[in-house]
Amino acid sequence: MSKQRLLTGLCWFMAIEFVIGGAAKFLPGETMFGPEYSERFVDWGYPTWFRFVVGAGEVLAAVLLTQPRRRFLGAGILVVILGGAVLTHVLNQDPLSESVSAPVHLVLAGIVAWATRPADWRTLVSSYAGLGTTR
Repeated sequence: MSKQRLLTGLCWFMAIEFVIGGAAKFLPGETMFGPEYSERFVDWGYPTWFRFVVGAGEVLAAVLLTQPRRRFLGAGILVVILGGAVLTHVLNQDPLSESVSAPVHLVLAGIVAWATRPADWRTLVSSYAGLGTTR
């Protein structure tokens, strides 16, 4: 199996996970992930509305992961979100059973970001800003 196919499979796997996980943050009541996110975010020290910001970021990142030219941006968004999640779990001393997913996904997002990083950062800026074509 080629590296590119493996990367594509990883991106699609993560995209599916983060569409489901991000969408769950918009739902009222308990989810398959446990108690209500509105309660969990407050328990972690965040305002209840912050779950919508995180959920929207996760869904946006998931969509970007499905687009080969936008994977770096999607992975970068996830690195920021998951870095915050790992820090939140550590600071709140959450049990390992609730904390293992964030660092695992942080590593996977980091791998995708590294594998899809642009060779030239000017290419990245022009590509995302719509200022020109990439080489």
